[in-house]
Amino acid sequence: MPKHARLPIALTIAGSDSGGGAGIQADLKTFAALGVHGTSAITCLTAQNPRGVAGIQAATPKILRRQIEAVFAELPPDACKTGMLFSRELIRVVARFFQGRKAPRLIVDPVMVATSGAPLLKPDAMRALQDDLLPLAALVTPNLDEAQLLTGRAIRSPEDLRTAARALHRRFGCAALVKGGHLRGGKEAIDVFYDGRTELLLSAPFIARISTHGTGCTYSAAITAHCARGLSLTEAVERAKAFITQAIAQSVRVGRHWALNSFH
Repeated sequence: MPKHARLPIALTIAGSDSGGGAGIQADLKTFAALGVHGTSAITCLTAQNPRGVAGIQAATPKILRRQIEAVFAELPPDACKTGMLFSRELIRVVARFFQGRKAPRLIVDPVMVATSGAPLLKPDAMRALQDDLLPLAALVTPNLDEAQLLTGRAIRSPEDLRTAARALHRRFGCAALVKGGHLRGGKEAIDVFYDGRTELLLSAPFIARISTHGTGCTYSAAITAHCARGLSLTEAVERAKAFITQAIAQSVRVGRHWALNSFH
C-alpha cells in the first residue's frame, strides 16, 4: 500500500462478543483483513464464549446515538452494517439516524439468535426491525432461521431460498441474501442473492465438523468492507462468499474451540 494512502472506512453497529468470535470483534477483524478502517458503535455488552451467552447488558439509546454521531462527525463511513441490535429502542435509534439523510449503503444482518441458541433480539423488537430498519437497508442477510421468521415460510430447499429472497425484496425493497448453510442433507453451502434485477446462486462445498460461530457476522462484514472499497453490491456479495468459505476452511484452534480465520 502506498505511503499515506487513504483507507476506506466501515462502521459496524453491533454487540460485543467477549469470546472474540462474533459481533464487533469479528467485524473489526474482517474489516482489517480486507484493508478497511473499522469503526464501531456498540449496542450491547455480552458475557459469552464459544459455548454460550451468559449475560447481556444493553447500551442506552442515548450513548448508542452518540457513538454513531461521533463516527460520522470525523470518520464518515463508506459503508455501514448492523448486527445485534437487541431491542426496539436501539433499532429505532439506528433507523432515526439513517432516515432522511444521504447515508452510505447499509447492510443489515438481522441477528436474532446466537449459534448457541441464546436469544439476541427481544420479541417486541421484530416489528421495529421490519417496519423501521429494513426499508432503509441496501441488503438484508438472514440465515435460514431468520429468513423463515421474516417471511413466515418454511425453507427446506434451494428453491425455497430463491422464493424467500424474492419475498424479502418485494416486502422491504432492499436486496436480500438468504444463507442456506443450515439446509439439511446438502453437500453444498448454498446462498441466494436477489436485488430485483440480478439473482445469484452462490455455492461452496459444505465444511463439516467446524464450528460456525461468527460466520454470519464475518460474512456481512466482508460484504460491508467490499462495499466500502467501492464494489457493487453483487461484486461485494460474490467476493464475501469466497472470503467466508476460506475463513471456515482455514479455521484455527483457539483453546478447546475452533475460530474462523479472517486473515487467511
